Amino acid sequence: MIESTTTPLRVRPRVWIGLAIWLGYAIVVFIVQQLSGIPYTRLGDDGGTLFLGAGVSLVVGAVLLAITASLLGWWHPALFDRKRSASWPIFVPAIMAVALVINIASTDWGSYDIGFFAASIVLLLVGFTEEMATRGLLLVGLRSRLGEGWVWFITSALFGLMHLANAFTGQDLLLTLQQVGMAFLGGTVFYILRRTTGTLIWAMVLHALWDFSTFAVGHGTPGPLAVLAGTVNLIAGVIGLAVVWFVIRGADERLGSTRLTTAVA
Repeated sequence: MIESTTTPLRVRPRVWIGLAIWLGYAIVVFIVQQLSGIPYTRLGDDGGTLFLGAGVSLVVGAVLLAITASLLGWWHPALFDRKRSASWPIFVPAIMAVALVINIASTDWGSYDIGFFAASIVLLLVGFTEEMATRGLLLVGLRSRLGEGWVWFITSALFGLMHLANAFTGQDLLLTLQQVGMAFLGGTVFYILRRTTGTLIWAMVLHALWDFSTFAVGHGTPGPLAVLAGTVNLIAGVIGLAVVWFVIRGADERLGSTRLTTAVA
């Protein structure tokens, strides 16, 4: 007899489903961005290039991920853990937040116009889409069979690998590989934030604001402290690697048949 829950999973979580969602999201975003004809290196030129080159793909991705989560019935496990980890490692995402503030403080706001600001607001969707695709739906699929250590590593690694696509849209390969490494570290920070708060929502917020700040500081002439933000962010990622074990240890988030309803029995 399969127990019922208040948040039924219409489809039993499977590793392959999570991987398929991740791959499907990455392919859709890549195709939509390619159709725009705007290289990655020109995204920050003005509001039009930012919206067409990045914003449209995020809107499409957000809609498809929301539909997927609804069809699978995975909204609750994608957004919430059953139990929080120890709370003290939350200082790691707090360090990233400091880097974010430095970016914002270093931004040349005088270079902004209404179009670029509007496109930048759309860019906030990246927090929902990339987190939902990796530390949301992919995480649910992985938790059906794997231990939490593997869940952290695979979600962070695949989050990093998503950024390889930038090498095919105009960015230098060496810079792209550096971005992949930084994204792995950033993914670790976002994972820590999910485990310490018990929800993906705060990771979505931090991720959205971080990406917003990086595009903001890259527009116009940044202030003298802009370089410091990257260093602080790197420090957060390295410390994250050092303490991530403390949010993995003792985690009991494996998704089994007890999370399904009799409707799928």
